[in-house]
Amino acid sequence: MGFVKEFKEFAIKGNVLDLAVGVIIGAAFGKIVSSLVEDIITPAVLGPALKAAGLEDLSKLTIAGTAIKYGNFLSQLLSFIIVALVLFIIIKAANNMKKKEEAAPAAPVALTKEEVLLTEIRDLLKK
Repeated sequence: MGFVKEFKEFAIKGNVLDLAVGVIIGAAFGKIVSSLVEDIITPAVLGPALKAAGLEDLSKLTIAGTAIKYGNFLSQLLSFIIVALVLFIIIKAANNMKKKEEAAPAAPVALTKEEVLLTEIRDLLKK
């Protein structure tokens, strides 16, 4: 088998295409979640707390006399925790919706006339 043909089979397999779509959708979803956290949740939750503490911007916190900006680290850490929490809630909701779909029992399949007759014949033969 030629190299080009093998590569073509590999690249067009469903798994590779599914992975590519997943990566692209994941990147777009990541932007949505980041925007939700940075533009909505963080200002709503941290804004009042920072104002009460007299801090308008976490990134301006530094250790005096050094270039260490621990405020940036704290900001990124809080963003990570909030993103992880939001993703957890979204995935939990999606899993709950999946479980509800799976929990619906399938209707029993009605037997055809032939199957009913064959079942009766089988039962008679057992006797």
